[in-house]
Amino acid sequence: MQDDASCERVDKDAIDAIVSHLPDEDAILRISNIFHALRSKPRLTTLYLLLEKDMCVCELEHALGMTQSAISHNLRTLRQLDLVRVRKDGRFAVYSVADEHVRALLELSRSHVVGCVQ
Repeated sequence: MQDDASCERVDKDAIDAIVSHLPDEDAILRISNIFHALRSKPRLTTLYLLLEKDMCVCELEHALGMTQSAISHNLRTLRQLDLVRVRKDGRFAVYSVADEHVRALLELSRSHVVGCVQ
């Protein structure tokens, strides 16, 4: 780490104010875990499918062309991170995007990529 005195740009008060507003370590770890989970193409694709329609595992199996066990594993990971919800509909478990925060994250990511391509 560079000595603060060697850099004239350092405004310690301003930097300290920024640091004081950072999420705490537990929140940073949770956020990191979310982004790590989203590195998986099948998990991310699952979330984008669920943006369009609440689905059961058999519907996701058809859409993704994956095995039920692989889909269930991915859904378990997404549930543990509070990215998806599950509800019972008769004998089926139906999955949906957990909330508007997740929806916004996915939509912003999509618009960022589309905006960068143009």
